[in-house]
Amino acid sequence: MRKLNKYFQYVMRFSGFCLFILFSMNVVAQDVAADSTQPAPVAKKKPIKNTFESNWIQDNQSVMVPIKGTFEMDIQHRFGTVNKGYKDLFGIYAPSNIRIGFCYVIRNNFQLGLGFTKDRLQWDLNGKYAIVKQGKTGGWPISISYFANVVIDTRDKSNFVTGTDRLSYFNQLLIARKITEKFSAQVAPSLSHFNNVEGYVDENGKIQKKMKNDHFAIAVMGRYKLTPKTNFMVNYDQPLTQHPMNNPHPNISFGLEMVTSSHAFQVFFGNYHGIIPQSNNVYNQNNYRKGQFEIGFNITRLWNF
Repeated sequence: MRKLNKYFQYVMRFSGFCLFILFSMNVVAQDVAADSTQPAPVAKKKPIKNTFESNWIQDNQSVMVPIKGTFEMDIQHRFGTVNKGYKDLFGIYAPSNIRIGFCYVIRNNFQLGLGFTKDRLQWDLNGKYAIVKQGKTGGWPISISYFANVVIDTRDKSNFVTGTDRLSYFNQLLIARKITEKFSAQVAPSLSHFNNVEGYVDENGKIQKKMKNDHFAIAVMGRYKLTPKTNFMVNYDQPLTQHPMNNPHPNISFGLEMVTSSHAFQVFFGNYHGIIPQSNNVYNQNNYRKGQFEIGFNITRLWNF
């Protein structure tokens, strides 16, 4: 418990530092009205647009929530690791992971989604809420959204002791700022929880957990516009919790995003394979230091009703 509290404090302090930096960027000079007898006109607060172009920043959610009535379909694909070279055409013909998902913005700033992932036959129910938005004229200097999901592993019951062992959960706070017209940045602390983790029998014959049920992590990412329709994106995920065994490796990914008003296509290199965020954060064993990168892509299609 003390170690858990220590990691929680670390996440909060780091997030606080990032918030301080983002707030500092918002200090601007304001003109004083020449006629002191007349009150200065109150500027209408308008949220800034297009901090990011899509719901996704490669392996993470972005702070953005589309407008009310938007229906979105996601197709996400991760090939195998590239380090086997031509034997499997740099992972393209290796075993892959695929997720198909849908989400709908049911009211302003709030969307709900559902998806199915090939790995572990996982169904995910997710939601995202835009808490505050960065102001274009007045208002907040940053945007903050909250993302959460619940996932059920639907593999054969022989993989579990009880039904609740199938469940896992993910919570993430998304904090972003559009710093210039071309550059946006985001920091995102997260907490993953698995009801069931693997165990082993120690030398005394007692069952011990290989991993903890709760896992803290933090992600930092950015987007730079190369052209009006093309963006360069980079992302880094750092695990914070230390487990007794099988500690996950960090993830680094980078790639390009091509966008239109109704589509976004992202192609990138990274060392995550899981697609489901808690699976990536807790179970990632691809080590980028050994060249265990994978080619991935995300396709989103939007309809407005």
